[in-house]
Amino acid sequence: MKIGIFYGSTTGITESVAYRLADLMHIDHKHLHDVARSEPSEVGDYDLLLLGSSTWGNGDLQDDWYDFLTGIEVLDLHDKRIALFGCGDQSMCDTFCNAVGTLYRRLQKTGARFCGAFEAGDYTFEHSTARVDGHLVGLLIDEVNEPEKTEHRLNYWVKLLQKELKGARAEATL
Repeated sequence: MKIGIFYGSTTGITESVAYRLADLMHIDHKHLHDVARSEPSEVGDYDLLLLGSSTWGNGDLQDDWYDFLTGIEVLDLHDKRIALFGCGDQSMCDTFCNAVGTLYRRLQKTGARFCGAFEAGDYTFEHSTARVDGHLVGLLIDEVNEPEKTEHRLNYWVKLLQKELKGARAEATL
């Protein structure tokens, strides 16, 4: 399975998380793509897309995502899997990592299958559009308030993704 990581990062935190994920998953750094310097068509090269954005302002996407997302949300991604990750600040308790929720909602119509849902129990926030039916639609990172939890969350999420993907491959061979 060919994996591509696409991220938007203003301060470098989301970029750092993207590189850490690549290293944990043994993904060559040539498969990391800053959406500010990438074309939406590049997602077609991959089976699994790890998409990451930080959240800004009132729960907004990182600026570079807007044009890129407009380009990929019109694609037919039925043969793709998408796993989402994002960075935010839990002190913004009513918009924590809303960018992840925005990516999830807007990419629903592409037909891609989402993976990597994460338990919300270890976080402290009031509301996030990244929480759907009691689960987070991806990995949420708070390097501002809980940097000591990042490594554990990254490792746990990677193991979760590997388990999901192994199950998907076994199912595909039946």
